[in-house]
This record gives sequence, structure tokens and C-alpha cells, in this order.
Amino acid sequence: MQEAEINNFIAILEEEMVPALGCTEPIAIAYAAACARQALGRFPESAVAYCSGNIVKNVKSVTVPNSNGLRGIEAATVLGIVGGNADKKLEVLTQVNAEQIEQTKQLLKLGCCKTALVNDVDKLYIKIEVSAAGHTASVTIEGYHTNITKVTQDDTVLYENAYTPDRAQKRKGDRTKLTVASILEFAEQADLTALEPILKRQIECNCKIADEGIRRVYGSGVAHAILKNMPNTAFTLARARAAAASEARMSGCPLPVVINAGSGNQGIIVSVPVVTYARENGYSEEKLYRALIISNLISVHLKRHIGDLSAFCGAVTASCGVGAALAYLEGCGYQVVADTISNNLASVGGVFCDGAKPSCAAKVASALDSVYICFCMARENHAFGIGDGIVGTDVEQTIRSIGQIGSIGMEETDQEILHIMLQTKIADC
Repeated sequence: MQEAEINNFIAILEEEMVPALGCTEPIAIAYAAACARQALGRFPESAVAYCSGNIVKNVKSVTVPNSNGLRGIEAATVLGIVGGNADKKLEVLTQVNAEQIEQTKQLLKLGCCKTALVNDVDKLYIKIEVSAAGHTASVTIEGYHTNITKVTQDDTVLYENAYTPDRAQKRKGDRTKLTVASILEFAEQADLTALEPILKRQIECNCKIADEGIRRVYGSGVAHAILKNMPNTAFTLARARAAAASEARMSGCPLPVVINAGSGNQGIIVSVPVVTYARENGYSEEKLYRALIISNLISVHLKRHIGDLSAFCGAVTASCGVGAALAYLEGCGYQVVADTISNNLASVGGVFCDGAKPSCAAKVASALDSVYICFCMARENHAFGIGDGIVGTDVEQTIRSIGQIGSIGMEETDQEILHIMLQTKIADC
């Protein structure tokens, strides 16, 4: 592998594997709100959050971290204004205190913030507009969670960087160069010196929230049900710890997670089961690091074809990364990795995303259960045949097909999910 290719893969990992506090969609709203307050230059009297349907879907039911149980777009917006530190980006709410939470609750009761659904924009679109004393300011984020494309103050544009859907032009690293074969080659050859810090950070952050989720019951107790009722194996523990981390994160646990493909849940999935399985089976730290490179990049590769936000559940794509990592840990080659991915996409490729919320933990556990079965099949040289549903002539064609389903085929599904969710009122916290 050429040096330029190696550097490209390193750049992708460095950008994709960053820490975020809580679900990335409400955090992106809080980040935009904190930036909008900065642009206004004074404390806002009112705010409007203009959001795409997918942002509404992913924020409606999830608890905002460090909010003492507040949920929703308005809560994320106001807390970002009151206590957010814009310099911390996806960790914008790290320093929120009890007084600021109480101030946020009072402002929400006064109805100082409104939400507006915006159509015909990017699936990841947030515009926070704030006003005070006859002045206004706004901050717009498009495409990915920290991509500020416009900042205004009254009638003056302070910053503008027009967004185009071609994310490869906007981000570090060319994701079009990713293939299953090239990812495996990179993982085998990579000098871990440059990558060890971010891999260690992912292990430490994501395992810490997994341990917290095991320590107490968050959400509906998916992880604890697995541990109590499933066979005591390394992979049972791996599934349970991943589900526990997801439940804790979705329930507002104030611990950061190192994300993958813009998602904390996907960051949990590609790391916690791999770490758990590797350590339970006595694999070396070097072997673990290389397995994590594979799981992270496979997930990014699949999500590139689908997009960050869609009706397609990211637990499925991230679990494919886990299956590939397990195959690597067990000494299997390219064909087992490829068959594991294809088997899994053919099995649970239709799981839909109905927003971020504690029940995501059950989808995490289900996707991991599926990929383990699919890995066991592939290891025994069993794979679904070409033309068996969406299975293509090779794994890359199958990945492209699932991308087409997720990004285009499920558009109407996405709209129907949003329609149903908007009809359902969330109980007051």
C-alpha cells in the first residue's frame, strides 16, 4: 500500500473517531445554539430551531446529556444557549451546571424557543436563529454535525461556506477509496504509532460508559436481560456491554463516547464488542487495535453509501464492522470477512431507524446477534448465493445495493416514520 493511501486512511479515522457527549443530533443543535449566542453578542430573548425531518426524528425522544432528564429540540437549543461552550464542539454541554439546567427549565416554560420543520434541505440540517433587543443572529449546520455553513448577524453574513452533498470535498480523507480488501490491507500494514492514541481513547471512553450501563439499569434494561437469560459466553458479554452503553447514552448519561460515522451508537458498536471479545479470549493489544481499525473503517465504508441520516438503522452497518473484526481476530481471511458482511446485510438489512432513544439498545443487541451468526456461517464456508435477494456478485456490489436501498429506496419509509412520530406526544419529563 502506497504512503498516500495509508495517509488517506489515517485521515479518515482521525476525523471519524472524535468524542461526543450524548446523542450527536441534540449535541449538534446545542453546538449551533452556543455558536448563535456568540454571534449575537448578548443573551438571546428568543430562539427558533429550524430542522430537517431526520434531525427532528433523532432528537424527539432522546435525553439531552447534562440536562437532568430534558428531551427534545427546544431543550437542546436552550441548554446550548445557556450553558454551552462552543469551543468544545460535540462536547459543547460538558460544563453545564445545576443553575444553568434550572435556568433552561424556566426558559422552556416561558416558551422562548420554537421548532420549525424545514423541507427540501439536506437530511442533516440545523439552523438556530436567536434574537434580542431588535438584533438577530443565526448559525446553520449542514451535511455533518459540526459543519457550519453560514453565520449571520442582523443583515451581515459573518461566515459562509456553501454546502454541497459531495462530502468528500468537505472532509479529511477520500472515502471513495475504501473497499473491504483495502481496509484489511491497511489494518495489517498500519504503523500503530499514529493511531494508538485515538484507538486508546475509543476503548477508554466507550468501555467506561458500557461499565456504567452494566452498573445500573438505564432505559428498559436490555443489557441486564441479556446477561440474566443468555448463555455465559464472551459474545453474550460483548452484546450486553454494547447494549448497556447505548442505553446509558440514550438516557442522558453524561459520559462522552468516541463516535463512528457521525454516530455515538455506531461508535459503541464498532468498539465495545470487539474490545470485550478480544480481551475475554486473550488476544494481544496490537491484535485488538488492528481489529478496531477494521471495524471502524468497515462501518464508515458502508455508511458512505447510505448517508449519515436515513431510515436505515446504523446498528446494521456498524455490526458488519464487528463481524469483520471477529473474523480478523480468529485468523480468517478476506473471503470470510466478505461473506460475513454479505450474510449480515442479507439478514437484517431492512431494520429501520425510528430516531434516537433507549430502545436503540435492543437494535444494537439484535444486530450483533445477527452478525455473530453470519460470521459463524462464513467461517464454515457457508454464504448466501449471488442473486439471493440483494446479494451481489461480490461484497462491494452488495454494499452498493444496500446503500441504494438506504439512501433512495427508504425515502418514503423515512417520511412515514417521521409522520407517525410527530403524531405521538412525548410524556413530560
